Amino acid sequence: MSLDFKKFSGIGMTSDSSRAKLVSILEKQGIKNKKVLSAINTIPRHIFVDEAISSKAYDNTALPIGNSQTISHPLIVAKMTEILMHRNPKRILEIGTGSGYQAAILSLLVDKVYSVERIEILHKKANSIFRKIGFKNIYTKFSDGNQGWPQKSPFDAIIITAGALEIPSSLMDQLSSKNGILVSPVEKNGKQYLKSIEKNDTKIIEKVHGVVNFVPLLQGTD
Repeated sequence: MSLDFKKFSGIGMTSDSSRAKLVSILEKQGIKNKKVLSAINTIPRHIFVDEAISSKAYDNTALPIGNSQTISHPLIVAKMTEILMHRNPKRILEIGTGSGYQAAILSLLVDKVYSVERIEILHKKANSIFRKIGFKNIYTKFSDGNQGWPQKSPFDAIIITAGALEIPSSLMDQLSSKNGILVSPVEKNGKQYLKSIEKNDTKIIEKVHGVVNFVPLLQGTD
């Protein structure tokens, strides 16, 4: 996929150099996958946040996007993406489109991204940005993320960008049994932990990748 991001280059705190500095910070914090770092260096994060806070777009922090939601901390975006790319997926399901930034990063790394958002205003806003940039491999749906997108399953990878007490069985059912991988924040004893689940036929491998802080995974739509 060939996209021209030059027209989205900012100035000052939203410039390409600010994005490059962020990538340097992520490297120092342990992100090693060069393709993931390149995607973060390519995607203009500032167009996924309101103009009033765009000067903070390349700070290594989460930012509000309205409706009590946030655009995730760049380190967390990079870490979750790096974990997924360990299995070289081609088709990914994202639960929680949010600002659209995570889907945009993934779109440079895989063949197809299917993204579900339960808040209609965020769904429409992200779609508008995707059209503006010209993405052709991101497919979106306004729906309850707990249900996934069964018509498009199975998926090589699933990324959940909201914290759950447990992974919905409907999503596990949509994960490929051949080297499928799911990454999600999961709550336990009052804390959220980033968890990966690798699925290979009858074998399930679970790993924990540290403490995180995400908005909760809710049911229904708004």
